Amino acid sequence: MFNFLKPTGNSGPGLKIIIVGCGKVGTTLIERLSKEGHDITVIDMNEATVKEVSGTYDVMGIVGNGANFSVQNEAGIESADLIIAVTESDELNLLCCTIAKRTGDCAAIARVRTPDYSTDVSYLRDQLGLAMVINPEMEAAAEASRILYVPAALDVNAFAHGQAELIRFELPEGTRLDGVEVYQIRKMLSTDILVCGVERGEDVFIPGGDFVLKGGDIISFVATRKQALRFLTDIGFQTDRVRNCMIVGGGKCAYYLSKMLLGMGIEVKIIEKSKTRCEELSILLPKAIIINGDGTDQELLEEEGITYTESFVPLTGIDEENILLTLYAKKVSNAKVITKINRINFRGVINSLNLGSVIYPRYITSEAIIAYVRAKKNSTNNNIETLYHMFDHRAEAIEFNVTDKCKFTGVPLKNLNLKKDLLICFIHRNGKIIIPNGDDVIMSGDTVMIVTKNEGFECIEDMLV
Repeated sequence: MFNFLKPTGNSGPGLKIIIVGCGKVGTTLIERLSKEGHDITVIDMNEATVKEVSGTYDVMGIVGNGANFSVQNEAGIESADLIIAVTESDELNLLCCTIAKRTGDCAAIARVRTPDYSTDVSYLRDQLGLAMVINPEMEAAAEASRILYVPAALDVNAFAHGQAELIRFELPEGTRLDGVEVYQIRKMLSTDILVCGVERGEDVFIPGGDFVLKGGDIISFVATRKQALRFLTDIGFQTDRVRNCMIVGGGKCAYYLSKMLLGMGIEVKIIEKSKTRCEELSILLPKAIIINGDGTDQELLEEEGITYTESFVPLTGIDEENILLTLYAKKVSNAKVITKINRINFRGVINSLNLGSVIYPRYITSEAIIAYVRAKKNSTNNNIETLYHMFDHRAEAIEFNVTDKCKFTGVPLKNLNLKKDLLICFIHRNGKIIIPNGDDVIMSGDTVMIVTKNEGFECIEDMLV
């Protein structure tokens, strides 16, 4: 066992967190949580990886098996607030959390990806006393299925337990909203939506009512699904969900996505290289068409109908293949394309390639965990319910639970002294989504969603100056 000591530096009054596993998700968590001022210790079997991570970030590193009692003891499990196990092994992650719960008095989060365990998540969480069990592939599949239900969108994120959605789309030039001020939208279209973010070139805006939209803007808005579909239809988009989908790659994410799409009545065709995996998928997904072949073979893709498929989702384990397949599909078809990318080393280049909707499973995972960590750090109980990063982490969309400890319940929103670059997007009360105006108030029991360019919000009071 080797120790790589945490370098000296400024550390905020954060939580003491142990992260087991320094893969893609683990490294993303280390980067984000150390930046937010938490005291991080990482554990990994690979000495070179631990040395690299501890040298890059303000963390302490330990080389060893995270499920070993002596290794957890060395990492300080008895005084830790949280352990996060995100190794490549589901069983090791669950074992790490089990030992930690028996040894210390900390919360525990495990990454569990295997479909065999996916139906037992609630049981595992309850029986093992876990704070969270997260499945990146399933979460990525859920995001992809929401996009395919609203194919005009680039991204669709769910809030208020699915009753409200944050939808991102590109505004074509010459459409009804080109040159229109934001406050005019409700009058023009009679739809209850709120524009909460605009990306124009390199700039990101949290728009006020007098903000003028332009063709080419990437617009994010909040609405119920019914209102969102009506809005997109009114401005000229085709909003019918896709009728069929071609998926290249038959891994875990492909399985989860196929199961969701078939449940929505969408036809699914999967192209997978491994004959053994094809046989497994044909049993798991009897209603899907399973093709044994190389999904990067252009001739095979054409034979299987890439030119007329309504949606195309490459889910191979290689980012470069996914990107090339997306570019090819966009060239030969009018399909709605979704690209899953695991690494983010060249994100600037990726964003310039016009890949359609891009999904990063590691970010989906890290955002759910960061939301939990911020809620755990805050003691007012006005905690974070949901968190999404927008516009390459230049803005955050956060949904807060509101309790009777909130200092401004019952106060009209127009009387609140809000921070700059912040917008209250909706109030969720008794199953109803309220797109607020200045006379609306926040009440105990509500959840409230905001979009802001400020960072690190932990409770709803943080939105005040």
